[in-house]
Amino acid sequence: MLTLPKDFETYDEKRRNAFLALYEEKKKGKKVVGTFCSYTPTELIHAVGAIPVGLCGNSEQGIMEAETRLPKTLCPLIKSSYGLAMTEQCPFFYFSDGVLAETTCDGKKKMYELLGEIKPVHVMKLPQGKDHALALESWTEEIRLTASFLEKLFGVRITEEKLHDAIVYRNRVRKALIGLYEVAKVKPSPVSGYELTTVSESADFHFTDDSLIEKLEAKTREFRSRIREGAENRPRVLVTGCPNTGVREKLIRRLEDLGADYVCSDHCAGPRTLRFMVDEEKDPYEALAERYLKINCSVMSPNEGRFDDLKHLVSEYQVDGVLEIVLQGCHTFAVEAYHTWRTINEQLGLPYLRVDTDFSRSDGGQIETRLGAFIEMMTN
Repeated sequence: MLTLPKDFETYDEKRRNAFLALYEEKKKGKKVVGTFCSYTPTELIHAVGAIPVGLCGNSEQGIMEAETRLPKTLCPLIKSSYGLAMTEQCPFFYFSDGVLAETTCDGKKKMYELLGEIKPVHVMKLPQGKDHALALESWTEEIRLTASFLEKLFGVRITEEKLHDAIVYRNRVRKALIGLYEVAKVKPSPVSGYELTTVSESADFHFTDDSLIEKLEAKTREFRSRIREGAENRPRVLVTGCPNTGVREKLIRRLEDLGADYVCSDHCAGPRTLRFMVDEEKDPYEALAERYLKINCSVMSPNEGRFDDLKHLVSEYQVDGVLEIVLQGCHTFAVEAYHTWRTINEQLGLPYLRVDTDFSRSDGGQIETRLGAFIEMMTN
């Protein structure tokens, strides 16, 4: 029987609205699949007629409960994701019929074992480097196994026609999102990065059958038509590193409040990843494998492609400085931060700031001081 959580009325308005929106879709018979990562081929989810939704935790909520089972030293994103799931505070996990996960880091990989006690979880074994001779072959097989999992879960068959249609649709969504992000290439940017990324990230939670693409294109036209008074002298910042949804208020919003413009996202959901399209002419499983294996995440070793992409984005978006966000316990991005600093500071001669943080607000004052100094470096 389809019900809401027992303590639903205690949730804040934003969380209640998310629950209710997805609740309405479930009442229509829609199936939902939760995802955690940009490596997950959402085309497969569309091909079985289900709704893909993002599950990553982005707040302190759930962390205390998660720490009863997970190490306190674990990445806050992992703890928040699991804590919100186990306490039924995440509407997207609560209504998910299954979860597609991936082995992008050891912390998430082990957390999925606990998550699998609550919902059906399928873990995709991502190659740890894309240059290995068998990397593409093994990843193609993982995508085929994922398709089989979804077919069994929902009792449907993924036909080549359905998968092709899903590939075409997701390519169109990516192009619309790239168009939205590229608004910020204009100097000065006509829109704040905080507002632009809020709109782009909302695409991950599009539940209804109306057109997401038209909405994104309309928002792009609206943003391009704007004029921001006094924006001419604001330094332009690229943000790289870990997913930043859990620290947007104390880092992204504060950066812009202090006088800089956040013009480019160099992370797993930004233009660096979106620019890769799925080949619509070849075998769909091989095409999906090729596309998703191109993502230059810090879990890959070696990972020179990330820094080539970084230099390209710095030039394209006319960036004055780079802010790198490293979530505590995220070892892959923490290690690669040295290479980021060397790329930005030594090779490109631009200011670089690394901030190690979590989802708490306790370091807000210290971060504000460092952001102020960073902006001063870019304006002198």
